[in-house]
Amino acid sequence: MFARIKEDIQSVFHRDPAARNAIEVLTCYPGLHALLFHRISHWLWMNNLKWLARFLSSLSRWFTGIEIHPGAKIGRRFFIDHGMGVVIGETAEIGDDVTLYQGVTLGGTSWNKGKRHPTLKDGVVVGAGAKILGPFEVGEGAKIGSNAVVTKPVPPGATVVGIPGRVIVKMPEKDDSKRRHMEEKIGFDAYGLSEEMPDPVARSIRSILDHMHTVDMRLEQICKSLERLDENYRSPNLPPLNTEDFEGVQDEESQSFPNK
Repeated sequence: MFARIKEDIQSVFHRDPAARNAIEVLTCYPGLHALLFHRISHWLWMNNLKWLARFLSSLSRWFTGIEIHPGAKIGRRFFIDHGMGVVIGETAEIGDDVTLYQGVTLGGTSWNKGKRHPTLKDGVVVGAGAKILGPFEVGEGAKIGSNAVVTKPVPPGATVVGIPGRVIVKMPEKDDSKRRHMEEKIGFDAYGLSEEMPDPVARSIRSILDHMHTVDMRLEQICKSLERLDENYRSPNLPPLNTEDFEGVQDEESQSFPNK
């Protein structure tokens, strides 16, 4: 038992750089408190002391703001960061090295008996406010974006965002350098956009940039071919882009997405 507690404490250090020492983690981390309460209440539940298990889980909810049904199965090195508002249903199953952030719900969509809640495989990360609803699996190593609502199975290693949740596909890395070159050319800034947590407007602009880059390459090839055919032909230089033309657009995007 003490070895498991030590492992749970170490998992906090591995995933929260704000953690400074074991005493601080033991006394100030409600996610760890809720997990320790659950370890005991789950043991009571499995030994048919169901009222006592439910009572202990209710005490845990009062103290931590985290509601975990004692029937839920939770693996090793589970970490709830911040934790307020997390709800984990009775038939939920959570693998090893799973991370949940505040406001996450692992809920059901049916009042029928039996399996009603999701199964999270090893290494899953669920962002703040996400809702995973139903008796399906979230594959190993998958990531669920903040505030996503997931009602269908998630393949291993996938990233899911949006309402309803949808799997997003990362753009091939070979295109990144070309896209960055075009962004620098016209002065576009994606405001810290990552492919795992995309902004739809910025991604649309990036698609346009990819197309512009392809058009530029083809025009350059055409000009070179014309020069080979006619030695007197000289391709005209393109007028330089005025970056001031894009400042208004960037300012508007900054106001639309102030947290970027």
